[in-house]
Amino acid sequence: MNQKRKIRILVAKPGLDGHERGAHVVAYGLRDAGFEVIYTGLRQTTEQIVTTAIQEDVDVIGLSILSGAHLSLSRKVLEELKSKKAQDIMVIVGGIIPEEEIPQLKEMGVREVFTAGTPIAAISAFIESAIERS
Repeated sequence: MNQKRKIRILVAKPGLDGHERGAHVVAYGLRDAGFEVIYTGLRQTTEQIVTTAIQEDVDVIGLSILSGAHLSLSRKVLEELKSKKAQDIMVIVGGIIPEEEIPQLKEMGVREVFTAGTPIAAISAFIESAIERS
């Protein structure tokens, strides 16, 4: 990445989901790819995630969701961003997401969905490309 400022990403685990191995893999992988990564830890509310994202001046929020609540949690994060006039923060989602629900996530404003097993290089390339276009 040949930018003056590193792209800042908040990796977050919303809701009651207690599994964070995938989030750790993604956070470390993106850090190793040259991004500045902030990890919130487990069981964050959507309000905590958005507040942290704004305070940390991130470019991207990456939600890691395995609980099955991806539609409601993503919607709440997007609504919270809008209410705080921070819709310029891109939201991406990763985890166990049924293929048939990906269009719904994108319609509500999620920029991209990465299912389990997506290579870090693919996530990294998408983020770099999307940030350059914005």
